[in-house]
Amino acid sequence: MSDPIRVGLVGASGLVGRTTMEAVVGREDFRLFAISRREIALPKGARMEVRLARPAQWGEVIAGLNLDILVCALGTTWRKAGEDEAKFREVDEKLVLAVAQAAKNAGVRQFVFVSAAGANPLSKTFYMRVKGEVEKALIKLHFTRLDIVRPGLLRGRREGDARLLEGIGIKLAPISDLFLTGHKRRFRSIAVETLVHAILRLAKEKAGGRFVHEHDGLMLAARRFEGK
Repeated sequence: MSDPIRVGLVGASGLVGRTTMEAVVGREDFRLFAISRREIALPKGARMEVRLARPAQWGEVIAGLNLDILVCALGTTWRKAGEDEAKFREVDEKLVLAVAQAAKNAGVRQFVFVSAAGANPLSKTFYMRVKGEVEKALIKLHFTRLDIVRPGLLRGRREGDARLLEGIGIKLAPISDLFLTGHKRRFRSIAVETLVHAILRLAKEKAGGRFVHEHDGLMLAARRFEGK
């Protein structure tokens, strides 16, 4: 039996992070290490490690974990950032890139970045522009393997972060998705469990290179992980 894949996770308290922790419960092919600034509730049956540290110390933590892959699910919201562009960039740009640089310095082979459908450094939309700029910066770090995942609207239950418009969008997604065809398919909604299954499948890939995964690619990867 091969050794488990050593997976680091930042952004563990968010929707993608919590779902990732739940997805690896009972699995012996992954060993998960969450890096967080505060204590997080672990799912029942979880056998994983949580390293608590201030973000300024995350590089030291990452250096000592001997990770194969680091999954970055960091992200704030416009509301949480006080509708301040600089504060938004502190998390979604500067902290993400600091984590990525620390991973690169530590010799982490693979980096997975949870971006967003429509990310583009030339976008007129601030959120999409920042995501695109971060993607561009990550490419320059030259990881052995870089996976950029661009989900559309994430369907899942968030804790303590009610988003009215997003909630309405999730309820309407089964209908609105039908109208997203052709090049617009990338904006289709996706269940957070499906996204996480896709990420875990990508963690098993051996080929090096740079890969961007949008809706259809994520759905395929998830099916491969689920054995369908």
